[in-house]
Amino acid sequence: MEKHKNFKKRQNDLPFINDRIQFPEIRLIDSKGTQVGVVAISEALKEAQNSGLDLVLVSDKSIPPVCRIVDYGKYKFNQEKKAKEAKKKQHNASLKEVKMRYKIEEHDYQVRINQALRFLQASDKVKATITFRGREIQHVNLAIELLQKMAKDLEAVSEVQQSPSRDGKNMVMILTPKKI
Repeated sequence: MEKHKNFKKRQNDLPFINDRIQFPEIRLIDSKGTQVGVVAISEALKEAQNSGLDLVLVSDKSIPPVCRIVDYGKYKFNQEKKAKEAKKKQHNASLKEVKMRYKIEEHDYQVRINQALRFLQASDKVKATITFRGREIQHVNLAIELLQKMAKDLEAVSEVQQSPSRDGKNMVMILTPKKI
């Protein structure tokens, strides 16, 4: 869909309400939420003034643009309230890394599992990295086995997003928390 050519909103402009709406015709929604239909802007403004409310541009992306007759103060308050609620509920999942070598001892492996478990429970992704030094690169199969064991040990709380793959002198696997 193309945006209307005469709709130019600059960042410092005031919101598009009442006389600031510059479209010849709009799709109107009245104060009760009922869709009136496509009407001339002058007719919509008269109806808004008769009801003692404001004509607010809701969406300019549709053709014709959608406007609603509402009390602008309440409308703005509700929009800000919704935005605040959405921001509260949002959690930015970051990528945490757990590094180890393929010749890791059992206790050290358990420590890495516990770290990964803690990250996953905090809704973060986990990147399990196994580093190779020198000729250790010959033992890629042992590293793959270790990463698969780790995925199996954490399968109750995670899913494999990226299966074990070689990345230079590293073997990498990415785990994501399971959706509950």
